[in-house]
Amino acid sequence: MALVTVLTFLVAGLASLFMAWSIGAGSSGSTPFAPAVGANAISVLRAGLIVGIFGFLGAVLQGANVTEAVGTELIGGVTLTAGAAIVALVTAAGLVAIGVFTGYPIATAFAVTGAVVGVGLAMGGDPAWAKYAEILTLWILTPFVGGGVAYAVARALMGERFPERLLTAGLAGLVGVILANVGFALLGPDGEQGSIAGTLAPGLGTDGFSGIGAVTLAIATLVAVAVYADLGRDRVGAQRRFLLAMGALVAFSAGGSQVGLAIGPLVPVFGGAGVPLWALLVGGGFGLLLGSWTGAPRMIKAIAQDYASMGPRRSIAALIPSFAIAQAAVAFGIPVSFNEIIVSAIVGAGYAAGDAGVSRRKMIFTVLAWTGSLVGSLLLGFGVYSGVSLVL
Repeated sequence: MALVTVLTFLVAGLASLFMAWSIGAGSSGSTPFAPAVGANAISVLRAGLIVGIFGFLGAVLQGANVTEAVGTELIGGVTLTAGAAIVALVTAAGLVAIGVFTGYPIATAFAVTGAVVGVGLAMGGDPAWAKYAEILTLWILTPFVGGGVAYAVARALMGERFPERLLTAGLAGLVGVILANVGFALLGPDGEQGSIAGTLAPGLGTDGFSGIGAVTLAIATLVAVAVYADLGRDRVGAQRRFLLAMGALVAFSAGGSQVGLAIGPLVPVFGGAGVPLWALLVGGGFGLLLGSWTGAPRMIKAIAQDYASMGPRRSIAALIPSFAIAQAAVAFGIPVSFNEIIVSAIVGAGYAAGDAGVSRRKMIFTVLAWTGSLVGSLLLGFGVYSGVSLVL
């Protein structure tokens, strides 16, 4: 019996690693630097290398919230078993891998969420309607908010109403505001996350909301001034550096969000066996890293070139709302699709240039792939688990 248990845990771990590889090769590995590649700011291979490193760091430092949500909050009344986790992960990973090899970005969050819910329902669990409402709200709003903000920012950067140098510095300051207040595992007490602003405020003799606000303002000002000065010395080079910095931040956010999709189903299984969450996060982050380094270049090219023609300003416009939405999802523990975030923002920024290169045909197939991944993974998860249960 002990041998069977060990083998089951091993298969569950391998399924999770395969899922992490698929995510690294697909959504988290390809989407963060796709706008930068589309703007010729970085090569495809170098983008895959850098995104893997930042994705691993994000997984370890920010992955706990989404991981726990996927593992324990998507279904009620039952606890996922090792067998259920295997079925859910293999089902979702198979769909994501199909997207990687066909060049169509499957929404990973849709696939994993559908598979976990399908398996949970097959086990006799109860739907978690409140959590589903949160998830669907974010999924529905993401294309409109992300694409709309990207469109507005791109129009402003390309127009003549605002000085480009001042506007870009202001956008960098806004990124600084977000960065100062996102959670990191190393800055919080045991089992919790803390922000840079929240950590620095007491040390500077201030605390509470006013102290965090003062530190946030200081960080935002420093970032804005640095970008403003850099733009004055070398506008083209500064745009490229800002774009690459945004790509790194989005890659970090992708790791914090997407690792939960790979290891979340294992939390009830390995957590009950005494395996700490940080160990699962490190393992999942390693899987994301491998996927980014070995499989991401194909998807980076597909997203960078097939959806819209991107320049540096439109790419910056696409990455800023992507970073904000991703961090909001991480903070609230909501599984979100980075393919949906980035593709929506790229299309919105592309339309700002007068429909320059936006592929409607590609978008239609992508939306169908997203919808099919959710419905298909739910039905497959339910059907496969029910079939296996009958056989065994």
